[in-house]
Amino acid sequence: MAEAPIVIAIRQISEEKNIPLESVISTIEAALAVAYRKDFGEKNQNIKVKFDMQTGTSKVFDVKTVITDDLKAEWEALKAEEEKARAEAEANGLDYAKIKQEEAEKKRKEEETHKIETPKEATEEEKELRYDPKLHLTLTEAHEINKEANLGEEIVTELFPPAAYGRMAAQTAKQVIIQRLREAEREMVFREYKGKEGELINATVQRVEGRLIFVDLGHATAIMPPQEQIRDERYNPGNRIKVYILSVNTTPKGPEIIVSRSHQEIVRKLFTLEVPEIANGAVEIKAIAREAGHRTKIAVFSSQKNIDPIGSCVGQRGSRVQTVITELGGEKIDIIEWSEDPVQFIVNALSPAKIISVKLNEQEKIATAEVKADQLSLAIGKQGQNVRLSSKLTGWKIDIVGEEGSPVQEKKSEDVTEGTEGTNAALAEETASITEEKQEPTEAPEKTEVQKEQPTVEETK
Repeated sequence: MAEAPIVIAIRQISEEKNIPLESVISTIEAALAVAYRKDFGEKNQNIKVKFDMQTGTSKVFDVKTVITDDLKAEWEALKAEEEKARAEAEANGLDYAKIKQEEAEKKRKEEETHKIETPKEATEEEKELRYDPKLHLTLTEAHEINKEANLGEEIVTELFPPAAYGRMAAQTAKQVIIQRLREAEREMVFREYKGKEGELINATVQRVEGRLIFVDLGHATAIMPPQEQIRDERYNPGNRIKVYILSVNTTPKGPEIIVSRSHQEIVRKLFTLEVPEIANGAVEIKAIAREAGHRTKIAVFSSQKNIDPIGSCVGQRGSRVQTVITELGGEKIDIIEWSEDPVQFIVNALSPAKIISVKLNEQEKIATAEVKADQLSLAIGKQGQNVRLSSKLTGWKIDIVGEEGSPVQEKKSEDVTEGTEGTNAALAEETASITEEKQEPTEAPEKTEVQKEQPTVEETK
């Protein structure tokens, strides 16, 4: 038996929008119920519609719950009192609606005061069941329909819509269905990508609007703001890239997905994909320091003696690390071995510069690394990048000083903070002075006076 056209359409919507079939059907049932209630329903009917996927037809029902006769008697008594109070107010020329509003406001304030003064457990009471002619039937009324009806049972009465219902229902239900499906689609997208926060996924650059990059994730479009982009990386529509899902939030216009290419965790995820030893836990990435688009330092460690953590990440002829570098647009990556010993860790982090000794100030978390004159510029790095990344990686403020007796200046990691114009000028001057020193050793600059040091622990590499 061939499926009805409406059933085929429902299945198509479910597949295209990635919405469960049950959600589409419940949306259609709710829309048809609204349409019937609007044009043909009565005031005290609780309309429910049941859609049959096999035949493509629907049936309309009035559904009510059975309650005790006493609840209806209480409701009728309260209603009679209200009618009496309304009549008296009108006889005295008063606005009954305004009086009720003032009473409700007064009651609300009293309840708020009561909540403040009384513990939460004492004010939380179960809501009292009240009779509602739209939702309830008394036991006596239910027995007239079904003699075996019990309290709490639902009495379902089928309604038979007129012939005009089909055409009018289609017109009324159209907007409701579109709205409900849009809401269901947004909810599905939110739930799908909320669970993927902190993950790395494939994406396609969709369009560029000003400094914002919109990427297609498959079932949703995400935004990559300027601060999450790699500096100097070009994003052309159609480019396939890997992005890190930073956050997923709900907004009035639907879920907002923020992705990143500059986040340091993207490096960890890429190495996890490329290095089996990291994926299975044999090698661990202990720390990452990144300046997106320029250079990254990662500290790796393996508890298994037969595994070389650095070699595992580099791969045969550098194949593994080269794959990561290519994905990050040529960003340089330094892989160093992590150590529990802070001195050894700092020495490793400052590589490829050769360190003579390291003094630690445990109290202020400051490390002073001593290097030879010809290693000073290498230890500091271009625009202070090497010492800055080493400081981030190790968690120590690192000062680079020349070997005792050598005519070089001290340079601190905090003096080479990224983004200051003075830094670049100072480093340019220092590089120039070092170059001149190599050419004319007789005219070496005088060593500047350093700050008074706190008691330190000296260790020599």
